[in-house]
Amino acid sequence: MGISLDELQLAARNHGMPLEALRYDLTPVGLHYLLIHFDVPEVPSDWRLRVGGAVDRELSLSLDDLRSLPRMRRIVTMECAGNGRARLEPHVTSQPWLAEAIGTGEWGGVEVGPLLREARVRAEAVEVVFTGLDRGIDGGVEQAYERSLSLQEALVGEALLAWELNGEPLPPQHGAPLRLVVPGWYGMTSVKWLERITLLDRPFDGYQQAQAYRFRRTDDEAGEPVTRMRPRALMVPPGVPDFMTRRRFVPPGPCAVEGRAWSGVAPVVSVEVSADGGATWASATLEPTPDRWAWARWTWTWDAAPGEYELRCRARDEAGNEQPPEPEWNVGGYCNNAVQRVAVTVRG
Repeated sequence: MGISLDELQLAARNHGMPLEALRYDLTPVGLHYLLIHFDVPEVPSDWRLRVGGAVDRELSLSLDDLRSLPRMRRIVTMECAGNGRARLEPHVTSQPWLAEAIGTGEWGGVEVGPLLREARVRAEAVEVVFTGLDRGIDGGVEQAYERSLSLQEALVGEALLAWELNGEPLPPQHGAPLRLVVPGWYGMTSVKWLERITLLDRPFDGYQQAQAYRFRRTDDEAGEPVTRMRPRALMVPPGVPDFMTRRRFVPPGPCAVEGRAWSGVAPVVSVEVSADGGATWASATLEPTPDRWAWARWTWTWDAAPGEYELRCRARDEAGNEQPPEPEWNVGGYCNNAVQRVAVTVRG
């Protein structure tokens, strides 16, 4: 099945990161992947963040109030849960990502945990709901975009309420004035244009939590929630591309291949590269990561002889998770971390 006009419309609104930008430790803001579920909302001039629900002390905070709190900066790699969806067969109709729905930024703001403790969370609270200003219709339901974390994850995890990206104020498309950033989780968790935090005494059953972003093999099963990023390695396609097909052309001889690898489950411990379509694999050199939640750079030198090749790369994390050779199909097209494949011609 081809890409529909509806999907093309989504692709025109959202954008991925060109894979050559894997060379940057921090993704320039304009190249970081972007997914906007509804519209970029109009933020009221009297915007405040409100914290309420199962708390003893409700909070109403301006951006200046938040900036007066102890600031934290974290380098975080963020990937869309639908990254790789367009490569699934049968076709899954939604935002048609290939492999570029990724980016790494230095996010600045305040930790969620201390703010919740200041609100004096009640004993009956079990989940924390984050609500954005953006509204729309999804699955036939009109809604504000909102997601939840367990109270434990919100209190002791490393989630940030961020107003900075790469040392500059958040731009409108990335959630200004304030957004949630949840390291290690797929990007749908990091609610943008944040306006409200609500403590609940029951599991949150909003659409984006209970119906969307669930790994289901059939339409009639409840499925498992999509949470942390599976391990993935991506390479900078070597050489130069053909305009339409993006096939790569390189001269013979030593060819430097580089890329990045990450996992939201456990640190990446190895990256392997294949030049023969996965028949044999060689170990790449893996560099230290600048932050637990940031991607790690890897390099490999290929002795390229004239001919036609398919380069592949795969990552393995400390928990033993490794990228599969083929994607695992599911209804929403989520979590496709199958190995990257790059067609290369080495000219004689």
